[in-house]
Amino acid sequence: MTHESVHTAGTGDERAPGEGRRLSTREAAELLGVKPETVYAYVSRGQLASRRTPGGRGSTFDAVEVEGLARRTGRREPPPAATGGLVFRTGLTLIEPDGYYFRGVDATELARRYGFEEVAEWIWTGELRPGVRFDAAPESLEAARRTAAALPRHSSSTDRLRAAVAAAAVADPLRFDLSAQGVLNSARSLIPTLVGALPAAGDTDVEGGSLAARLWPKLSARSADPASLAVLDTALALLADHDLAASTLAARVAASTHAHPYAVVSAGLGVLEGPLHGAASGLAHRMLTEVVDRGGAAPVVADHLRAGRRVPGLGHRLYTGEDPRAGALFALLEEVPRAAAALSAARDVIATTARHTPLHANVDLALAVLSVSEGMPAEAGETIFAVSRTAGWIAHAMEEYAERPLRMRPSGQYDGPRPPQPLPIPGTAPGREPGSAN
Repeated sequence: MTHESVHTAGTGDERAPGEGRRLSTREAAELLGVKPETVYAYVSRGQLASRRTPGGRGSTFDAVEVEGLARRTGRREPPPAATGGLVFRTGLTLIEPDGYYFRGVDATELARRYGFEEVAEWIWTGELRPGVRFDAAPESLEAARRTAAALPRHSSSTDRLRAAVAAAAVADPLRFDLSAQGVLNSARSLIPTLVGALPAAGDTDVEGGSLAARLWPKLSARSADPASLAVLDTALALLADHDLAASTLAARVAASTHAHPYAVVSAGLGVLEGPLHGAASGLAHRMLTEVVDRGGAAPVVADHLRAGRRVPGLGHRLYTGEDPRAGALFALLEEVPRAAAALSAARDVIATTARHTPLHANVDLALAVLSVSEGMPAEAGETIFAVSRTAGWIAHAMEEYAERPLRMRPSGQYDGPRPPQPLPIPGTAPGREPGSAN
């Protein structure tokens, strides 16, 4: 019987005469602000006592004891041992089925009106600073450039970003200052350092201006017209945070150890490089290129389905319709003449796939339209994502620094051989007898 079926059966008010009020599992979970499964985790840890209801169909809990535990835990979240229900209270990003919000403000509207640096400041501080610009510390920038340039020619942009973060950290003697102002100073220098450490895609480079203007020549050898640059700047702003994505969770785990901001960003970059997270836009880029080359989406979609692969750039587990980030970028791409062919290809992919499954576009498809139409490499979307999401990782680190240190310590469920086991014999694999021919 599952916990869900158990806690729905009890009334929560069955008690002996003179006994204090008792709560059902559901009521206890609501009071503690946790999932019902977590209530049983508290019981297993000896932090709560439970009593079976008459007939054995559920459990009840002493209301005073539950209220005392709620006061002791302070923030309503599962204990470290509750591996299946860890919840983070965050004031940064709210995601709903049809949109998302930065500190309560519609993120797409914010990104349409303000540039990346302004949006990052809003996420970090809750203060809007129109016209703000980030500048790299000269020592950190020089160290990051030298380190990134020393990597093999075949190194990806993410490789160079990870190396640049490590070099910038070594060059910053104040990196261990975890005060809010210290972290903000590091962040405002680190993000332009990452951009500055990337090699230029062509003969031109940009030192001043917005972060988007400095990033553009790292991604494309073509010059940026205002409409194209607006797409990039908006993409950076839209991607700055998205609640607890996998890379952000890794960043918060690092921050819970009081690792400095550079180490937090390194943790995020490590997870971002996974093919199921940051590399998705590269797959969409290659697909759109093929659709443009072959003159239609039908054969390309058919190839993906025949090979048992998902069609990249479609569907998002958090949105019932189109990813709002994709919708905002598509609207801007309409104003870019060079994007017409790639935009048409993306719509062809959506329409073709809808004959079988009604999936909507996600932000990876929109990034792919930008990268394909502007002659950027397939990894450009991942680079944009990494530079932008650095702002979100820093914001989550600032929240985590204010929490109880090392609170994320789940307990492993050991399923190996039960001790005591004999000492291993050198050269013998587990389960094999010495001299066995197996």
